[in-house]
Amino acid sequence: MRVVLAMSGGVDSSASAWLLKEQGHEVIGLFMRSGSVDDTCETGVLPVISLKPHHQGCCSAGDAADARRVADSLDIPFHALNFQDGFGKIKDYFADEYLAGRTPNPCVMCNIWLKFGKLWDFAQQVDADCIASGHYAQTKPLGESLPGLFRGHDRDKDQSYVLFGIEREILPQVIFPVGGYTKPEIREMSRRAGIQTANKPDSQEICFIPDNDYAAFLNRHRGEQELAGELVDTAGRIIGQHTGYQKFTIGQRKGLGVAFGEPRYVVRIEPDTRRVVIGTREDLGRTVLEADRINWLIDNPATEFRCTAQIRYQHTPGACTVEVGADRMRVTFDEPQRGVAPGQALVLYDGDRVLGGGWIC
Repeated sequence: MRVVLAMSGGVDSSASAWLLKEQGHEVIGLFMRSGSVDDTCETGVLPVISLKPHHQGCCSAGDAADARRVADSLDIPFHALNFQDGFGKIKDYFADEYLAGRTPNPCVMCNIWLKFGKLWDFAQQVDADCIASGHYAQTKPLGESLPGLFRGHDRDKDQSYVLFGIEREILPQVIFPVGGYTKPEIREMSRRAGIQTANKPDSQEICFIPDNDYAAFLNRHRGEQELAGELVDTAGRIIGQHTGYQKFTIGQRKGLGVAFGEPRYVVRIEPDTRRVVIGTREDLGRTVLEADRINWLIDNPATEFRCTAQIRYQHTPGACTVEVGADRMRVTFDEPQRGVAPGQALVLYDGDRVLGGGWIC
């Protein structure tokens, strides 16, 4: 088949290109540029592959050069397209969520809007049969009209959580070449195949905030705002001051600015009053949440059913009961879950299969 592969310049998408070629497919590599100008891209000079984790993203000029180098070595066509408008939309979403006291997940949004939205649009323009990426996830036929989305074989690297928003109708056209392997297997396979990015470290940051300074990004993107306020306990007593509520997330323990005799956590953010509420580990627990903007990857979900639910990327799914309404769902966990954060994705599973998900209200 003709397959358009999202190439990020990392080892996983590079190995995906090699695997697809080994399987006999015609591969077209596509790198999604964020729109930032860099002389190395404009002049065509390819820098040496970076082996420093803090230099890694997924859409930098260095990553583009790495992706092009791998494509050249595998003799596959390569395109680097500017998705400045799409990345601008993601930056706006990120800033707006933080200023609303919510915890955004830009990687999930990038998958929905760009990697499995724009990527499929491009594939149709070049008459491709399928699209592919280096995510650790799997699609499997189920005897239904459409295949299902499942966890990757490597549970430590599984990325099915960030893929819940894929449109179900395009699942038959999606391939995850590395999904059936472990990360060490992919690195060893890449080394044996002579792939230049075999030892390249994984990306560690949000691509448009390479220094991890979210507060500085918000100031640049939305301008200086008055976000300072009070730190209060769960009874409303003032226990300190903070310099900006955008610097906090639910479940945060470090960097609270106040010393306590025992561990304390951010349990709530109130943007209207600019208060950040601090509590104990027990205060952090929640048994019920609601989520909206639901995307289902199954046929006709029941109005009430049992499953497991994951509330963040590296969270162990909790057993729960789901009640489905017209435009949102209510999830009741058997045991309290700590760190339920409005703005994060909620993903439902039946074993390893992704049933669907939504955004925590």
